[in-house]
Amino acid sequence: MIAVLLAEGFEEIEALSPVDLLRRAGVKTVTAGVGGRQITGAHGIAVAADCRVEELHPEELTGIVLPGGMPGTKNLEASDAVQSLITHCAKQGKLIGAICAAPSVLGHRGLLAGRQATCFPGFEAACEGARLAGAPAVKDGNIITARGAGCAWQFAAELVAALKGRETAEQLLRSIQMTV
Repeated sequence: MIAVLLAEGFEEIEALSPVDLLRRAGVKTVTAGVGGRQITGAHGIAVAADCRVEELHPEELTGIVLPGGMPGTKNLEASDAVQSLITHCAKQGKLIGAICAAPSVLGHRGLLAGRQATCFPGFEAACEGARLAGAPAVKDGNIITARGAGCAWQFAAELVAALKGRETAEQLLRSIQMTV
């Protein structure tokens, strides 16, 4: 199961595009709210999360996704429950996805050191030790990062490819009329 973590002020496209594409690919995906189940995004879109972050069982997770947005990224980083999930996934080699400003959360923890990564322009310094790439989405080991909302489908496709294979990801993109 993949958990997409939603904190107040999350970037809606960066959260819901991965949820949509992962579910289309048959990957069990849940949204988990930080601080409650009703979470409002950076642009005023309220989302009813499937559960609260504290209700997740780390051993049941295949991975986690951290959407960006402000103050969503800061709220993710400030959450002890989110930090605990990041620790668990990192130690177990489970998939960790972060887009836009959210790679900074991983960078502050040293998880990007020596890895290729990308982020929203202006957050490069927070991706401590990363080998920064200009690609829309970058996979290095168990970590996938992406630049921002305009790259949300590429990010989602990388998540699907990591879990279900590149061919499945490309088929899904074609099925929704995205060029591959």
